Amino acid sequence: MQTHRLSSSGTFRFALLYALLFGLAALLLFGGLYWSTAALIERQVADTVAAELRALSDRYRSEGMSGLQLAIEQRSAAGADPESVYLLADAGLQPLAGNLRNWPEEAVPDGSWVQLQLYRRDQEGGPVLVGARAFHLPNGSRLLVGRDMEARRHFQTTLLRNLAITLGLTLVIGLAGGFLVSRRLLRRVDAVTETSRRIMDGDLTQRVPLDRSGDELDRLAESLNRMLERIEALMNGMRLVTDSLAHDLRSPLTRLKGRIELTLLGPDDPEAYRQALEQALAEIDIIQSTFNALLAIAEAESGASRTRLEALALDEMVTDVAELYSPVVEEAGLTLEVGTLEPVHVMGHRQLLAQALANLIDNAVKYAGDGGRVELALACTDGQAELTVRDHGPGIPEEARQRVLERFVRLDAARSLPGSGLGLSLVAAVARLHGSDLRLEAAEPGLRVCWTFPLAPS
Repeated sequence: MQTHRLSSSGTFRFALLYALLFGLAALLLFGGLYWSTAALIERQVADTVAAELRALSDRYRSEGMSGLQLAIEQRSAAGADPESVYLLADAGLQPLAGNLRNWPEEAVPDGSWVQLQLYRRDQEGGPVLVGARAFHLPNGSRLLVGRDMEARRHFQTTLLRNLAITLGLTLVIGLAGGFLVSRRLLRRVDAVTETSRRIMDGDLTQRVPLDRSGDELDRLAESLNRMLERIEALMNGMRLVTDSLAHDLRSPLTRLKGRIELTLLGPDDPEAYRQALEQALAEIDIIQSTFNALLAIAEAESGASRTRLEALALDEMVTDVAELYSPVVEEAGLTLEVGTLEPVHVMGHRQLLAQALANLIDNAVKYAGDGGRVELALACTDGQAELTVRDHGPGIPEEARQRVLERFVRLDAARSLPGSGLGLSLVAAVARLHGSDLRLEAAEPGLRVCWTFPLAPS
């Protein structure tokens, strides 16, 4: 079963195809090498025979038949070149000189290059392969000059055998490599499949294992793990929202129901009815503000608003929000100080940015203390826009700064103040939507919120 899975995997088929293509390339390369080597050897033999013929022709022209016969006897004598083949025969094909036993019937004396199986006079055993040329002499005699090609044929045979062995080893190594690679990849794919199955069964803590090789599968596993962490965080956030929403809405709904029941049980008093309606309206406002904040967070975290990002003047938006909240700040007995607002443009969602900045100002007003002030500033540094909101209140402990960005989180000091614990979580969601960086820092005294945006393209 495991072998079938390996052989049917895409990786194994790819490795097999690669091995076949590599084998074909090796076959073409080695085949070309073989044929070019064989052609070169035959050409060298033909050139050597041609040189011998030129020398013998010169001897024949200068010394005649006797000189030619003497030259052939000298060249075919014992101790001479063992690969040279000579035969001088008379008109009746009887040998006159040379190292062949007789004139071969296949040797046509027309000067063409032929390869023949010939019997040497000084050699026992079977015939040898000879490349030769044969000619008619003016007196009717015949001359054959050639070279023994047995050694060269043996070389070619050895080369061909080695090429075949190399090609076979290439295919075997390719198949073995494909098998091993497929086995390794299949093991890692099985690990991903098993992790996915456990996640589908409800265990969101599972992560795709890494082998720390840094390869493409490791990078894919890291991306999947980050995605799983995000999904787990969203699911935990959803559970937290459900639990917190049920807890936070229970109190206003209970108060609302109790006041209505008490009013209905009491005497018919228009003033009491009016007071009950006003109190019910206040409780409904609290519930509605909680739902509006949750909807705004959901819109920011869904990413759907990313398609509605546009280049906007962040300094103008900050000025508008500051002017809108100045009466609220003054009514709380505080001062809103707007510092330098450098003109910068960012890609943003105007409504969500304005709502997030309003939440930051509202938080600063709540915790700035009596007679304090809230400071706003906008600067452009290192190609980024940095928006800061600072109060002069007690601040937030360092260990709690990350936690207050979660939904429905309220520190002990803030539980007596109105609110649902969704203000900073909305700001964090809007910051993620805009690809910006949100930091909570100690201002000594107070808290400084630093919000850094990438600038919009020119």
